[in-house]
This record gives sequence, structure tokens and C-alpha cells, in this order.
Amino acid sequence: MKIFRISLRALLLLAASAAIGQTMGGVVADVPFSFVVAGRQFPAGHYTVTAASNLCLWISDSQHRGMYVPIHDSVRSTSEGTKLVFHRYGDTYFLSAVWVSGRTIGRELYRSREEREAANHKAEMELAVVRPGKLDSAK
Repeated sequence: MKIFRISLRALLLLAASAAIGQTMGGVVADVPFSFVVAGRQFPAGHYTVTAASNLCLWISDSQHRGMYVPIHDSVRSTSEGTKLVFHRYGDTYFLSAVWVSGRTIGRELYRSREEREAANHKAEMELAVVRPGKLDSAK
């Protein structure tokens, strides 16, 4: 009986994760610079970001190597298209948020210890936005 309950819970969790991943959709983009996520350095390259659940994202490269990273929801007033948002301090980029076209709720990553330290040591943070197919920069 206990094995049945554990199996049922695992099946329900798997179904919920799949449904949540489908509601966000995936973001596929070529990131032209190296970046940091939760203390891990990712080189410039082709990446896919998908919701693994309502609590984490799966970020993977073209070789399907990647990591899960904790997230929280973020709300915006208008849909500005699909994009990856990075915070830049000096020469270091940190993935900050993922937005999908047509949705006003996006996914924000928690600021890592490394990003908090960079913010404390650098006077200015710039934003870099990567959209599937192009790169935008803003201060």
C-alpha cells in the first residue's frame, strides 16, 4: 500500500510538472556572451530554457547538458515578447528572468550570492536582453 501511494504521488508530480512546463513554453536563444546561473558559469552558445515546475527552470545547452534552477513568478503589465533578461556587472552577466510572449507572468531567478556580491562592488548594473534571434542592451 505504501509503494502504491509513493508511486501515485510521483506520477501526479510528474504530470503537474509536465503541465506547468507546457504553460510556460520553452525559450530557445543564442546567447552571445558567457553568463552565470546559481554560481555556475555557462559559455556563450545555444540554450533552451523551460519550466520544469512552478518552482524551477531547466536550462540546457545544445548538448542537453544543463541544470535546474529555483525561480519565482514575476508580473508585468504588458507582454513585451519572449526574452531572456540578464544583469551585467562589469564583464559578468547573470541570468535574471525569462519572459514568454503573450504572458504577463514570467519567471525570475533568485539572485545568487555571486550576483549580490557583484552588485555591492559595482556602482552600475546594466540589463542585457536576449530575444530569440537578437540581442538588446539597456541601462
